[in-house]
Amino acid sequence: MLILDFYYIVPVVSVLCGLWVFVSKRKHLLNTLLSLEYIMLSIFWIMSLHLANMGHESYFVLFFLTLAACEGALGLALLVSVVRTHGNDCFSSFSVLQC
Repeated sequence: MLILDFYYIVPVVSVLCGLWVFVSKRKHLLNTLLSLEYIMLSIFWIMSLHLANMGHESYFVLFFLTLAACEGALGLALLVSVVRTHGNDCFSSFSVLQC
């Protein structure tokens, strides 16, 4: 049982590192999107380890991976739209008064 707990330490630390980068590095939109993708990959890793240890099917993990890919595509579309309208992805260049 101790060996199984050791396998969960690395993905949990990965999630925490991704959350730390998401909270602390908020200067560029690309950095926040990359940290969100890293968090999704770490959660995918945790879920696949957990379901493999319990002996269940991995259909839910594939569904989660599909949703993570859709989230990445939407984030990339948002990034392209922001760069086309504002010229860069810095949050400091955005204005609340500008549409």
